[in-house]
Amino acid sequence: MTFIDLTSYRCPLALVKLKLALKQMSDGEQLLVSLADKGSRQDAPRFLTRQGYLYTEQQNNDQVLVLAVVKTARS
Repeated sequence: MTFIDLTSYRCPLALVKLKLALKQMSDGEQLLVSLADKGSRQDAPRFLTRQGYLYTEQQNNDQVLVLAVVKTARS
């Protein structure tokens, strides 16, 4: 599993970095991503859902959203 900390980035840069990381992944690989920016915390789950990625929230509080993402053949 790969971990990327995007808490220091604001939207849209955090989403761009997430997309780049996902593009490099193979099917079945997992990515743990940490987001802090309000816009990124809203946009990332929407993007993942639209693109067919499987993800679960590992942590969601006032400071950070942590998502575990799995790349599938559909995504």
